[in-house]
Parts: sequence; C-alpha cells; structure tokens
Amino acid sequence: MINTEVKQHTSLSSQSTKNAILVIGGAEDKVHGKEILQTFVQRSGGTDALIGIVPCASREPGLIGERYYRLFEEMGAKEIKVLDIRDRPGAENLDYLNFVENCTGIFLTGGDQLRLCGLLADTPLMNRIVARAQKQQISLAGTSAGAAIMGHHMISGGSSAECPNRALVDMAKGLDILPGVLIDQHFYNRNRLARLLSAVGAHPELLGIGIDEDTCAMFESDGMIQVIGKGAVTIVDATTMSYSNQEQAIGNQPLSLHNLKLHILGYGDRYDLQRHLPLH
Repeated sequence: MINTEVKQHTSLSSQSTKNAILVIGGAEDKVHGKEILQTFVQRSGGTDALIGIVPCASREPGLIGERYYRLFEEMGAKEIKVLDIRDRPGAENLDYLNFVENCTGIFLTGGDQLRLCGLLADTPLMNRIVARAQKQQISLAGTSAGAAIMGHHMISGGSSAECPNRALVDMAKGLDILPGVLIDQHFYNRNRLARLLSAVGAHPELLGIGIDEDTCAMFESDGMIQVIGKGAVTIVDATTMSYSNQEQAIGNQPLSLHNLKLHILGYGDRYDLQRHLPLH
C-alpha cells in the first residue's frame, strides 16, 4: 500500500511540473484563486521556477511587469526577472539572453499584439524562447496580446457583432509558436465568434481557437489541449468544410462556410489536436 501511494504521488507531481504552453484569453484572475497563474508557476517548476516576464506589449511595461513580478513572487517562484524591452536592440541584451537560456518559464503579458511582434519578431531573444518552448524545455504563457501572437498567422484587429465577412478581421504575421492554430482572445466577452469565423474562412487549414477571459487553453506536450479557468474555449475546425465563397466575396459581403465543426469546451475538457476530437 505504501509503495502504491508513493508511485501515485510521483505521477501527480510529474504531471504538475510538466512543461506546457498556456494560451490565456486575458483578464485572468489575479486576486482570488489565481488558478491559471498558479498553474503556470507549477508547470514552470513551482518553488524552483525561474520565470521571465516580457511586458513589452503594454504601453506601461514597467507597471505591468512589476504587477506580475509581485504575483509570481507571492506564489513562491525561486527567481523572477522582468525582461523590460523597449526597442529591438533591447532583445539582444546579453543579460536577458543568458536568463532565457536558463529559465524554466516565460510569461508574455497583454497589450498590443502588433507592438509585441514589432519589438520581438525574429530577434535573438524571441527566437530562443520559441525554440525552447517548442522543445518542451520551458513553459510559456501568453495572455491577451500574448495569446494572439502564438500562431504563424495572427488576428491583429477587427470588429464584432456582424456576420462573418472578409472586411471584419485584420490579419498579420504572428510569432509562429503554435503554427497550426489561429487564436482570438476576450472571446465571448467581446462577441468575437464572427471575427474568428472570418479568419478561419481565409485560412481553413488552421484550427480556430477562441478563448474567453479568465480562461486558458493549455497545450500539452502530448498533443492535447486542456481547458482551465471560468470560461469556455471555442474550437472552429474547417477540415471538413465543403464550400466557401471566400475568394468571390467582396468587402462586407457575408461569407458562406459550409460544414464547419464547432466545439465549446468547458473546464477540464480536452481536445486532441491529432484526431481533431474533443474529449470530456
């Protein structure tokens, strides 16, 4: 009995510290249970975590960096460093590069995703973060703008409360951390389903993922997405789409998108990226 209990404990501990990529819809709880942020710290090593905060998407990076610094400090992380990058040469800072080489977790804050990409895309710092995250050597989290940049293609702006159409969404190049997906955040809270559908219409080869506020789609190393937080994750799967008028539609003319799959995932639900299958 004792040996069995030890094995179970080891298994659970291993799961809690396994590296993951946490894509957060924004406005994550910073006051009460802080489940999403606590999960990020645990997946970064818990009390052994060495966490870098990248606040450059914000127009007040000093203020937002300090806020997350205090939060992660309260959660018991071993070492925390704010990588306060204000221009592209700042992403070549040797002190920052050395920290990224040895850290266990990186957190990308919210703000403006175009600003974040403009400062960090194709820089030594970001290239190293992406490489280590994709090799499961670190845990990487991004909230709001930090979530939007995860794919190769990125939703950079657009409207809501309209039917899907080509003029509804603005696209740009993301940071290619999760190349097969297309992320939208603050999803239910800002009525962005039509915007995501418009983006998927333009890129049906990508899996559309809409993430509500205080909600996280956690990409595991085994190809599964797990949902945590108080909201939902919406999946738009166009692999079975049989017809689209994307090429013929002009301006705000409604898009026809036939045979899409739509999944709404709640707390604890998972999604198998290989099989395109939701799991409870």
